[in-house]
Amino acid sequence: MDNGEYHSLFETTRARGWLIYRVFAVSLFSAICFIWLYRLSHIPFMIKGEVWKSWAWFGLFGAELWFGLNWLFSQALRWNLVFRKTFKSRLSQRYEEKMLPGVDIFVCTADPDIEPPMMVINTVLSVMAYDYPAEKLSVYLSDDAASEITFYALLEASTFAKHWLPFCKRFKVEPRSPAAYFNSLDVVSATYPHDHNHNHVVVKDLEVVKKLYEDMKIRIEDAAKLGAIPKEIRSKHNEFFQWDSYSSRRDHDTILQILLHTKDPQNSKDEDGFILPTLVYLAREKRPQHHHNFKAGAMNALIRVSSKISNAKIILNVDCDMYSNSSVSVKDALCFFMDEEKGYQIGFVQFPQNFENVTKDDLYGSALVAPIEVELHGADGYGGPLYIGTCCFHRRDALCGKKYNGRYTEDWESEIGHVIETNLQELEEKSKALASCTYEENTLWGKKMGLIYGCLVEDVITGLSIQLQGWKSVYYNPTRKAFLGLAPTTLLQALVQHKRWAEGELQILFSDYSPAWYAHGMINLGLRMGYLHYNLWATTCLPTICYSIIPSLCLLKGIPIFPKICSPWFIPFAYVILGESIHGLLEFYINGGTIKCWWNDLRIWLYKATGSYLFALIDSILKFFRLSDSPFTITAKIMDKDVSQRYEKEIMEFGASSPLFTVLATQAMFNLFCLLATLKELLVLSGGSVAWEEMVLQILLCGFLVFINFPIYQGLFLRKDKGRLPTTLAIKSTALALGACILPKIMIK
Repeated sequence: MDNGEYHSLFETTRARGWLIYRVFAVSLFSAICFIWLYRLSHIPFMIKGEVWKSWAWFGLFGAELWFGLNWLFSQALRWNLVFRKTFKSRLSQRYEEKMLPGVDIFVCTADPDIEPPMMVINTVLSVMAYDYPAEKLSVYLSDDAASEITFYALLEASTFAKHWLPFCKRFKVEPRSPAAYFNSLDVVSATYPHDHNHNHVVVKDLEVVKKLYEDMKIRIEDAAKLGAIPKEIRSKHNEFFQWDSYSSRRDHDTILQILLHTKDPQNSKDEDGFILPTLVYLAREKRPQHHHNFKAGAMNALIRVSSKISNAKIILNVDCDMYSNSSVSVKDALCFFMDEEKGYQIGFVQFPQNFENVTKDDLYGSALVAPIEVELHGADGYGGPLYIGTCCFHRRDALCGKKYNGRYTEDWESEIGHVIETNLQELEEKSKALASCTYEENTLWGKKMGLIYGCLVEDVITGLSIQLQGWKSVYYNPTRKAFLGLAPTTLLQALVQHKRWAEGELQILFSDYSPAWYAHGMINLGLRMGYLHYNLWATTCLPTICYSIIPSLCLLKGIPIFPKICSPWFIPFAYVILGESIHGLLEFYINGGTIKCWWNDLRIWLYKATGSYLFALIDSILKFFRLSDSPFTITAKIMDKDVSQRYEKEIMEFGASSPLFTVLATQAMFNLFCLLATLKELLVLSGGSVAWEEMVLQILLCGFLVFINFPIYQGLFLRKDKGRLPTTLAIKSTALALGACILPKIMIK
């Protein structure tokens, strides 16, 4: 406060150049309307010899109509971009440390084989080391595999934390994941260029803590290789008796262990004598006869268990591979929640999901430049960025289903003095019941409380349900990335991941929370349109396949389906193509990307649209008729050395045979054959009856598809490494593509 004037804890600004973009968007939509008008005013007659052209015409019109409408939905995410800035100094001035709320941090892992325990505990250690009062931090690890190895790794981490956390605070270490920090060190003097007087102290402490880390790493990795805990270690720790009931990952009792807690100060202080954050391991009960609801079920168990142990009003959830890259992220989030004027209506604060292993030119489009740097800012402009399942701070009340009615208030001081009356052993036993597989029966958990069940993207539908309860959400994208994780390192991993996302988004469209009808009047129209843009991802396959096949197919018979290059009708087509391309390139350039990065993203969009989204749509239809039940898949976080080397060199990884690759390779070969046949006509039979000036757009489109598919041709015929496409797939796709070229030519005659 200054002379009675209130100073907000955060600032909101509109994106620069918003007016210029709106003028451009209106002009582009006008061009799209002219394309629709051209199709309607030039429909070929259904007469002999024109039938194929008529069907092709209607196919393209349908595709162009869908593309235009989907583009319109996407503009809701670009029309009103806002950016946030926090004032942590004001937060510190206004609230002393003892007045800050508690924060419960959930880290989720599900498979120690593809999510290595060392990676998991690096994430745990990074969030334990936040620049925040340790007594107000509680970290929970949910292990849905109930792995002894993962528990042992956490046990080791609880000991190492007694050295790591003081080291981080003493030297203001960033990032606070040990692995990430040690990997970032070239020389200590380069890390602390202005601290020459303390370099000797830094080097000495660094050597000690790094040695402790390396020793811990060896012990954990040896146990992982062995596949069991050595007897001498097991005999030292009574906690392992909880695995006596273990039969399998799908059949075991609740395993819960409070490793660090203020009720046990003798064991829960660091080497400097300061209290450590609470640290809890949880493997919820699982039985084969009870559906466990994947990550959503694990999160809901964590919500209940944490309410008994710490009951913090703020909850952060992160995936096990998303370590904290900024020690001040908690205070950033609290600047939104604790703002006296606008904070009460905020249900969650979403940080972006960034990746540390993205290659220079982003081979698989993993940086998600458009969603992270643009679209989520646009959703924030309407008060509702999506909950993306990780890197998100929640208000516990909102996550547990409480409605915001405009009169909601939060008493942050009510947590102060919260005392656990029972001892730790009693607390563990009472908390176990909250994670039993029968606890949720005949309750609202998974329906109105906690994360919503029955959707492949339980995070997105949960965020939507929170917004439909009246809460707002905030997107905060700081300059220093708050969280860093691991992106897919093979094409198949990337495509399977997008297939799951697209299928889940389509499920939302037909759910009880559908933005198409249920959300009417409950959230902003612009936000509803933004959700629909994502909900319709899977249906993108149909118009994209039409545009990938029909123009090339018509080239084989010399059938023009676009206006002549000298016609005024050519202008809107050219304007839309050039306008969208330049705009997309500018988005990448402004956000630090390169031309090649934009090109790779364009290629992956094509592969997603014609591969991932196609199979997502097919699976959704089969599931609707109860003919299929798509399993939940976890993206692997480890890779072979040769795969890693190819990824670093930005060589596309195929390797395995997959129906996804069959579809992509067949389309690539089909377009190649069509282009070669066209070039033959142009070079050998020039001067024929075909009016080539009417075919310019078709030739350019076919050429573009061939050019962008060059990595597939390399994988089919030019590469010899293990990452190439299998020979059987090359034969199959070539035969299918030739058949697709020959059969229509026979039928058209």
